[in-house]
Amino acid sequence: MIRLPHRYGESAVRAIRVTVHAPDPLTAEGIVSTLSAQPEFVVEQGIESAPAEVRVVATDALTPELLSLLRRVAGDDGAPVVLVVEKLAESQLLAAVECRVVAVLPRAVATGDRLVHGVRAAAAGGGVLPPAMLGELLKHVERMQRDLLAAKSVNSAGLSAREVDVLRLIADGWDTAEIAAQLCYSERTVKNVVSGLAQRLKLTSRPHAVAYALRAGMI
Repeated sequence: MIRLPHRYGESAVRAIRVTVHAPDPLTAEGIVSTLSAQPEFVVEQGIESAPAEVRVVATDALTPELLSLLRRVAGDDGAPVVLVVEKLAESQLLAAVECRVVAVLPRAVATGDRLVHGVRAAAAGGGVLPPAMLGELLKHVERMQRDLLAAKSVNSAGLSAREVDVLRLIADGWDTAEIAAQLCYSERTVKNVVSGLAQRLKLTSRPHAVAYALRAGMI
């Protein structure tokens, strides 16, 4: 199902191509209908049906088969993914982020407005991750990382203390102003830290920065 970006006589808007992948036709049609109601979206079913700027994937669970599919399409065009999911284990979040998942919407609270907001955020280069999900994962992986580093008698490296502090607060869901107030920095300093991390490590979003640091054992 495709919706044209605007009708004759309506103000022109930039068309955002969105593909939808869902486990059943009813879910797929509901998501397509919700997104097609927005004039800036051009929506089509099928994760591999066409080039996309944002992919929406709805699923009960993030299976190995779905992860493999996400890795493949991420390698094709790097389009960000909005994941609507019933259950997502902490251990799967890093893998999901590496597959270009930038927004996670728990199915129980995935309203039409939140879905639209998630797609718009993804198209703009942002993301939407529940703070509790990433915060709990951070604590879990930190414990594992400390044990691993202690066993190998090595120290984590690669990030400054300031960068680590900023990443931890990002992981807890704090915004730029809150981080600046907590660390007694200016908002410009916080933005410069995040920008520097993104450029140096070639990261695409704040969640990706945290995921990279965790995977590499930096925090």
